[in-house]
Amino acid sequence: MLFKSVLFVLNPISGDIEKEGLEQRITTYCTEHGRAASFFHTTGQNDLLLLRQYLQQHQPEAVFAAGGDGTVSLVAEALTGTETPLGILPLGSGNGLSKDLQIPQDPNEALRLIWEHEVRVIDTLSVGGHFSAHLADLGFNALVVERFASGETRGPGAYVRIAMQEYLSYEPAEFRIETDLESFEGPAFMLTVANANTFGSNVVINPDSRMDDGQFEICVIEPFPAAAAPGILYRLYTDGFDDSVYTKRLPCRWAKVWMPGQTEVLVQIDGEPLNLPTPVEINIIPRSLHVLTPVLGASS
Repeated sequence: MLFKSVLFVLNPISGDIEKEGLEQRITTYCTEHGRAASFFHTTGQNDLLLLRQYLQQHQPEAVFAAGGDGTVSLVAEALTGTETPLGILPLGSGNGLSKDLQIPQDPNEALRLIWEHEVRVIDTLSVGGHFSAHLADLGFNALVVERFASGETRGPGAYVRIAMQEYLSYEPAEFRIETDLESFEGPAFMLTVANANTFGSNVVINPDSRMDDGQFEICVIEPFPAAAAPGILYRLYTDGFDDSVYTKRLPCRWAKVWMPGQTEVLVQIDGEPLNLPTPVEINIIPRSLHVLTPVLGASS
């Protein structure tokens, strides 16, 4: 598919990557390849509404999110339900969705998707009425993401440091889950609502899943003794999630999640922490987002 007009949505403060000169590099690259580049800068104020208005007025043929997971989720939400494809220039701390789509993590290489790509159509999620293109969490990781988001330091090192600090005092919570296929009730260290495989930290929370199969998985890590932590962590980095007695996955098309006795729960959705009322209802939105991915077997 040949695109002549490409919009780039830029977040000037995502991740810890230097962005000075990025707009000029993109413009030069597009000009050299016969494409017209335009730019939309996020501000944190009414970004979704303003982006949708911009798309309706200018109708670019493709839209690239140049930022981290939050920017990608913003652009994905604006494009869901349309045939305009999403491209990603990974510039954040985690870049989870781009990794699951096998998009090069070097932004200069990712720019090749403008003219050399395949278009995939993937599912998205509604989590408590909020859009999700990738992963959502309740429990431990949601708490870590909240602490990370409120801190001043970015990058993987800051995330790991916060995770280690919170782990020392964290107490698993009670959850109740109902899905279209089964139920779960009991304590959990964390729950992950996964339409994909991998966190931006390269932890494989949902091995062998597909993003276009019309279902998602709730990945449960149950409470575990401290002595089991290294083994669980090793399995999460080696596609071994299902090999632990402390983990299970619930495939489903819809689900409701409660925390008994709680009227709201902390949830992180595509890297954004939110306090949502319970029960948190989760639904799959099948084949709702077009994405640009590398051509299989293409040379770099």
